[in-house]
Amino acid sequence: MESTGSVGEAPGGPRVLVVGGGIAGLGAAQRLCGHSAFPHLRVLEATARAGGRIRSERSFGGVVEVGAHWIHGPSRGNPIFQLAAEYGLLGEKELSEENQLVETGGHVGLPSVSYASSGARVSLQLVAEMATLFYGLIDQTREFLHAAETPVPSVGEYLKKEIGQHVAGWTEDEETRKLKLAILNSFFNLECCVSGTHSMDLVALAPFGEYTVLPGLDCTFSKGYQGLTNCMMASLPEDTVVFEKPVKTIHWNGSFQEAAFPGETFPVSVECEDGDRFPAHHVIVTVPLGFLKEHLDTFFDPPLPAEKAEAIRKIGFGTNNKIFLEFEEPFWEPDCQLIQLVWEDTSPLEDAAPALQDAWFQKLIGFVVLPAFASVHVLCGFIAGLESEFMETLSDEEVLLCLTQVLRRVTGNPRLPAPKSVLRSRWHSAPYTRGSYSYVAVGSTGGDLDLMAQPLPADGAGAQLQILFAGEATHRTFYSTTHGALLSGWREADRLLSLWAAQVQQPRPRL
Repeated sequence: MESTGSVGEAPGGPRVLVVGGGIAGLGAAQRLCGHSAFPHLRVLEATARAGGRIRSERSFGGVVEVGAHWIHGPSRGNPIFQLAAEYGLLGEKELSEENQLVETGGHVGLPSVSYASSGARVSLQLVAEMATLFYGLIDQTREFLHAAETPVPSVGEYLKKEIGQHVAGWTEDEETRKLKLAILNSFFNLECCVSGTHSMDLVALAPFGEYTVLPGLDCTFSKGYQGLTNCMMASLPEDTVVFEKPVKTIHWNGSFQEAAFPGETFPVSVECEDGDRFPAHHVIVTVPLGFLKEHLDTFFDPPLPAEKAEAIRKIGFGTNNKIFLEFEEPFWEPDCQLIQLVWEDTSPLEDAAPALQDAWFQKLIGFVVLPAFASVHVLCGFIAGLESEFMETLSDEEVLLCLTQVLRRVTGNPRLPAPKSVLRSRWHSAPYTRGSYSYVAVGSTGGDLDLMAQPLPADGAGAQLQILFAGEATHRTFYSTTHGALLSGWREADRLLSLWAAQVQQPRPRL
């Protein structure tokens, strides 16, 4: 259909729909609601709650983060940090100048204790030595960003090639060399969690350095990350967000008429799963990339341009889950922050792939010790990739039993009391998410993230900015982060503000 809608055909301002009530969608809505040019705005959220992949749950007598965990790089350049500070959600330590200046390079801190699968403790000196090697190589991988060509396609292959050369120079006995490789394997698993991928062999080497690490010591929200999205929700006019309203198809580039708006035509009509239709001049799509990948053939009518669809297929989107274990009494030291698990006889240089049901737990990197809630003690395990997705298919009882056996084995204490309860995320199974976050996969580049972000119609003719795209997978340098998601929502809101600026001259309110 020829598009007949145009900027001049929106009495009382354009009708804007935001698809998805995660932080990108809420950020866009908050930005637009502050302007009189946008009185008709609705957010359509598929689930019963806002926040998307930010999800804090009351459990174990406190708050645990089922989704986003940290503010990565909490400093002045981070809009999540700025917004959280403005809402009074951070403590003195998090807000301190000292915290904001820390340069982590994006690397995770060293473990407080490292357990081997044989039940022995691993020397933390050896762990530190392997961490220095591993993170030194990770830093090297970022240097290929502007190289004319790369020696291998993936980050994983580069790391393994370099490690292979180091191994050739190791002079220790066979047992120590095997242990060092097993420690390195644990760091590979950790990096898979950071990148949200099954294997670092899937992560493209050339664009890896484009991801930007902000300064600041990663911090958490003492009362839950969702406090931030709750504040954003509270700032929106009542009934802006419509819950349990999954979208089936976005019909665009048309000339749609609705009985409720006689004499008006709209370039877009959003069809929901329940049969409801919402007409719009502009739609900001903020759904996760995993959902887009799964519904690419039916979510847009007409289908997306081939180039954009191809970018969506090529960009990586993996799973990183958490498993929380509650204990009556801690078996770890009072100052313990991170427990590492090292599986002896594993090596990043060997492509051993045991059956998932037999060895899924070996992908678990270990546990972060959560701050104690009253008399409750909780460990938070992280696990990525296909093993993480397999874990989602198990029952709570199976996961609890398996991890009890793992902990008894690695601590060398067969009578270690079993955890009282378990709670876990299942991001891959979540129908409107289908994974955790994006990465630049082999075969794709940062340009594909930019392609994801390009509004439609691509030629800009006729009705402008019918469909806009936001979400962490549309931010070229901050993909996979909440701050990338928030910035992308603001970016698309600003696109619409620029389009309508000529109609309503008004200073932008400060968030």
